[in-house]
Amino acid sequence: MHRSAVRPSPVFLGLLALTVGAGFLTLMDNETAARAGVFLLVLGGWAVSLCVHEFGHAIVAFRGGDWSVRDKGYLSLDPRKYTDPVLSLLLPILFLAIGGIPLPGGAVWINHGALRSRAVESRVSLAGPLSNLAIGILLAVVVAVFGPSATEIAFSGLTEHALWAGLSFLALLQLAAFVLNILPVPGLDGWGAVEPFLSHEARVFGAKARPWAPLILFAVLIGVPGVSEVFWEAVTALYGVFGGDEFAAAVGQSLFFFWR
Repeated sequence: MHRSAVRPSPVFLGLLALTVGAGFLTLMDNETAARAGVFLLVLGGWAVSLCVHEFGHAIVAFRGGDWSVRDKGYLSLDPRKYTDPVLSLLLPILFLAIGGIPLPGGAVWINHGALRSRAVESRVSLAGPLSNLAIGILLAVVVAVFGPSATEIAFSGLTEHALWAGLSFLALLQLAAFVLNILPVPGLDGWGAVEPFLSHEARVFGAKARPWAPLILFAVLIGVPGVSEVFWEAVTALYGVFGGDEFAAAVGQSLFFFWR
């Protein structure tokens, strides 16, 4: 792969700068600034992760034989190059701000006929959610190693450790996105990972179900009692495996939803 193929766009760098700036805002000795900082940190970090998620699909496809992703601009991490910026970036951010649901973004178009094998097709689908997993693990480990202990957070003011609380909540969301998107449901990446190895009939069913299956999944998560609890229990269990502190994430969530 030519190194020049990967050139982060000014839009992506701007999102990254906004996220970093929000992190510094959380450090100000002012409750309003700290709350605003956590809100922007989580939203900015989520937007950055959406770009990285789609880039993961594209870079694996590029290495696997689909060179068209470079010409489409998918290797620039520019959300404007995705299938639909509204579905890829704005709606996931809106859903996150409203209810904390880690909605997957829109997909990049991959020329599957150019990919070298079914295994490559599977890896292309897995690359997106695995990027969320990697980001979530990285953030959880950083907080565990460099951040305050759970006891320090519990016995301090709500905004005293706002940066670490915000990063903890963002890490939890990344792991939630991984768990959700890895499910073998048509329209999600988990289905894309197994689809190349399924029968023709199963693939036809998946193609027909792709537009509405994720909507049914989200409706079940939101509307069926107990399902959401099971989902978040799985997410928090995974979060704990990598040193994540559930209390710190809860504080970050409280700061993020400042209007509640």
